[in-house]
Amino acid sequence: MRSSQRAGSAFLGLLPWTERLSVARALRTETVGGLILLGAAAVALVWVNSPLGDSYESVRDWHVGPSALGLDLSVGHWTADGLLTLFFLVAGIELKRELVIGELRTPAAAALPVVAAVCGMVVPAGLYAMVVLGGGGDLGGWAVPMATDIAFALAVLAVLSTHLPAALRAFLLTLAVVDDLGAILVIAVFFTSGANLWALAGAVAGLLVFYALQRARVRGWWWYVPLGLTIWALTYHAGVHATVAGVAMGLILRITPDTGGAGREKETESPGERTEHLLRPLSAGVAVPLFALFAAGVGVSLSSLGEVFTRPEPLGIVLGLVVGKTLGIFAGTYLAARFTRARLNPDLAWSDVFALAVLAGIGFTVALLIGELAFTDPTDAEHAKAAVLAGSLIAAALGAVLIKRRDRVYRRLWEAENVDEDADGIPDIYQRP
Repeated sequence: MRSSQRAGSAFLGLLPWTERLSVARALRTETVGGLILLGAAAVALVWVNSPLGDSYESVRDWHVGPSALGLDLSVGHWTADGLLTLFFLVAGIELKRELVIGELRTPAAAALPVVAAVCGMVVPAGLYAMVVLGGGGDLGGWAVPMATDIAFALAVLAVLSTHLPAALRAFLLTLAVVDDLGAILVIAVFFTSGANLWALAGAVAGLLVFYALQRARVRGWWWYVPLGLTIWALTYHAGVHATVAGVAMGLILRITPDTGGAGREKETESPGERTEHLLRPLSAGVAVPLFALFAAGVGVSLSSLGEVFTRPEPLGIVLGLVVGKTLGIFAGTYLAARFTRARLNPDLAWSDVFALAVLAGIGFTVALLIGELAFTDPTDAEHAKAAVLAGSLIAAALGAVLIKRRDRVYRRLWEAENVDEDADGIPDIYQRP
């Protein structure tokens, strides 16, 4: 859906109008959510490092929930396993759209963004392993530097007030979507412990009922909300990270509206679209910032910063985010473009792709989540959090410098994309032969 390249066509060229509208809607919400996310992370850091730091831990570790159902969890646990399920549900819907009607629906169209994103996951993990093995550290955190936080990246672009063309923003969004899929698979495969087969079977049965309801065109939130909560609880008790339930339900939701044939009522929006429009603001503006509030709280001192750059695990995370993501995404994009014969938009340069690759090193939300799962020792977990924060901030700063350097070019392209002399709401560039 996003990057509008085809074999032998322009890469990062003008997006089709319908795709541009869809991208704009998603980016608008994610940008606002990203600014709230930055605020929540800042509050967490100030709170932990203030005289009220003990109250932060008290709130984060306060338990609430029905004990009879085995869900007497801490506030921090609820934000990671509960609220983030909304984030992954929206990610599942976004991925379903890409697979059904977007750029990922055909191998030729999917090759470039998928190869770029996969390289952007494999290279950071490999770099982390090299650093840790060289320093005699713990390989368990190999997956931490794999993910890109699209909300954080868009918030950086909003603060810069840059005029980045829609195709560049869309390509960054596509990378994040594929990254999310990679993170989901990593969480499901590598961070599942002591599986409860009965609970897992119940969750699968619930998903089958969910699918049957979608196939039967059953409507009404009173069917899906209780069923979704049941699937989530069973997934949690199965030993699988509960956010996987959100992705599964997002992938099951129909993404194409019925056109009215075969005796079916015509739809203006599909169930997936309606759910996304309803939940995306809640995910971006509430769920992710609250997770950040209780995940980003880490004590900052000269000694703790020294640990980040001297211990192999946190150093591997920082280098994975800043160096690994950049090299992986840029090299993957360049090689995929060469093999698919996709011509780079002549108005842009490969330095623009490099700047996006640097910005993609911001791995805040999902990296923090995987860090909590990978490091069970509290001290190691704190070091991992500090490394994610440090790496994300370094990537944000470097990406901002590189993007701002080209803002004059971006402004010219943005203005050309948005000229609407006849004031009909559609830019003139889409109405030329």
